[in-house]
Amino acid sequence: MDIISYSTQCIEQDDIDGVVAILQGNFLAQGAKVEEFEKALSEYTGAKHAITFNSATSALFTAYTACNISLDDEVITTPISFVATSNMLIELGAIPVWCDIKMDGNIDEEKIEKLITLKTKAIVVVDFAGKPVAMQRIQEIAKKYDLLLIDDASHALGSSIKAEKIGSMADMSIFSFHAIKPITTSEGGAVLTDNDAYADKLRLIRSHGITKKELWDSDMSSMGYNFRMTEVAASLGVTQMKKLDRFIQKRDEIASYYYERFKDRQLLFSTITLETNTVSSRHLFPILLNKNLSKYKKNIIQEMHAAMINVQVHYKPIYQNSFYKEKFGEVFLDAAEKFYEAELSIPCHQKMSIDDAAFVADTLLKILRRFTDQELLDA
Repeated sequence: MDIISYSTQCIEQDDIDGVVAILQGNFLAQGAKVEEFEKALSEYTGAKHAITFNSATSALFTAYTACNISLDDEVITTPISFVATSNMLIELGAIPVWCDIKMDGNIDEEKIEKLITLKTKAIVVVDFAGKPVAMQRIQEIAKKYDLLLIDDASHALGSSIKAEKIGSMADMSIFSFHAIKPITTSEGGAVLTDNDAYADKLRLIRSHGITKKELWDSDMSSMGYNFRMTEVAASLGVTQMKKLDRFIQKRDEIASYYYERFKDRQLLFSTITLETNTVSSRHLFPILLNKNLSKYKKNIIQEMHAAMINVQVHYKPIYQNSFYKEKFGEVFLDAAEKFYEAELSIPCHQKMSIDDAAFVADTLLKILRRFTDQELLDA
């Protein structure tokens, strides 16, 4: 039996054919296929500009740089994310100010305002697991205090609020195309924006700060890097984009099955639900173990892995990492701590069948009941 991963890529024959065509062609570096992928992203999300990168991390760094986040600027963000969200702020000398979260993994919009100071430059949010943040309220706060709003939407390509796609609601939005994201280019990222000036800066920084003038003549007008996406990666992006809605529909079918199976299991764990008129990319399907079970989480994970089911935890609060402890000392945010203690991501992706989901659910419930019985014996 093959292991059932918590998330995985889905590569089909058209993806392979597209990549082979690029490899058999004359141009592998950034060119027409990159432009085609960027156009597809813009058309899908409604954003005016889409600028692709070789990773979401370089996309984050360039987005922060393009809007002049710099030394000693404070940026309010979430601790429940992959470290890159805060790392790229540190790289620019900025200070991440972590805001506590809600028990769906998203930043608590009602706790943002009290963290704003004269040094606050931006708010950086993350749509955890693909569930959109409370964007309207956060937009209101950003506007009230004249702050930049950046959406690290690495989980959320295909997510929407009232039919408006994530990618078009912030000053800049960042997507990831890592292998297990809603679509993949193997590695890759993009920044989407409606702001022409930001788009020009993003393109410039992405390519060494150089613009071509004519023929052989070019000029480096600012610091820049080689953050460009290749034609091979972009080819994957083009074919994957055509299947994004199908992938999300399949993930949603698996999620719906879980909701039905788990509706009476509140004594074991809870699930994260969506608000009305909200669509999630379903990058992850998180469950939150109850307090009595969460202390057995390591054992539960080991038993799930032994059953060939790859579960994962998302995420250790960024401030708990030793680098951040050394830099900022001890930080404690109550909801973030509770979320990390309880969260477990179970398989939910487009390559799964309902039979696979049934096996995951059956195995999970069997293991959790055993630990529940153990807890009763120990009481």
